[in-house]
Amino acid sequence: MTFQITVVVGLLMVLASGTVFAAESAAPADKPQAVFLWPDGAPGAKGDTLEDKPRITPYLVPGDGPNACIVVCPGGGYGGRAAHEGEPVARWLNTLGISAVVLDYRVKPYQHPIPLGDAQRAIRFVRAKAAEWRIDPRRVGILGFSAGGHVAASASTIFDAGNPNASNPIDRPSCRPDATILCYPVITFGEFRHDGSMVNLLGKDLDSKLRESLSLETRVTPQTPPTFLWHTSDDPAVPVENSLLYAMALRKNKVPFALHIFPRGPHGIGLAANVPEARQWSALCAEWLKGLGFTGK
Repeated sequence: MTFQITVVVGLLMVLASGTVFAAESAAPADKPQAVFLWPDGAPGAKGDTLEDKPRITPYLVPGDGPNACIVVCPGGGYGGRAAHEGEPVARWLNTLGISAVVLDYRVKPYQHPIPLGDAQRAIRFVRAKAAEWRIDPRRVGILGFSAGGHVAASASTIFDAGNPNASNPIDRPSCRPDATILCYPVITFGEFRHDGSMVNLLGKDLDSKLRESLSLETRVTPQTPPTFLWHTSDDPAVPVENSLLYAMALRKNKVPFALHIFPRGPHGIGLAANVPEARQWSALCAEWLKGLGFTGK
């Protein structure tokens, strides 16, 4: 088992060791077009607007590949999706030689299990398109911020092997990611919960068993993918204990992980370019991805 924990306090650092359909009719020339995950209509759809149609926007690395690919899940409290946690993150991954897709999963009024199903479908979709998109189906990860981190952690703890006999090729691959990156994630619906995310996902009339089952620190197993986590210790919205609880569960189950806690920074800082201590998370993550073999062919 491998794990790394970094806690930064002031200047002290302590280390321990299918057919594609366009979802948007017009897009800028340098911006890829989104594609619907279910071209004929998503299961559970409440209407026919764009928000009823989960989709991914692919940012593919040029060349022959095959390259790793990461599904990016922006945050937004299960009530929206933050743009700065989508495309800029995909572009950063491209600089590492990693393809990315930004997932527009469904949010409020949609509730569990819809966002999880959208994430599972995105992972299968990427693997099904591996040859066309020059992706290595054995190197497909997922990354999420805040409530998008809950989506990513859900997909990392609730998955199946797919159905190799399915008539639709998208349903054949596994939906288990090969690596997980969690950025100031919502994890627990217990003492350290983020109420807004919990209510948007589960509703106001909470079922206690469902609430516990979606406290994802309770769902980690030895099959959970290797994980990179980071958080700021003074996050005012999603307490740092969310990352700590998940890391402790990974440790208990002997899942390799890296955990980085930075002393200061507001919630929702994305790539954190203007937050001196926290902005190093992307460089640390790049090294972690390199160690997993995600940054090369």
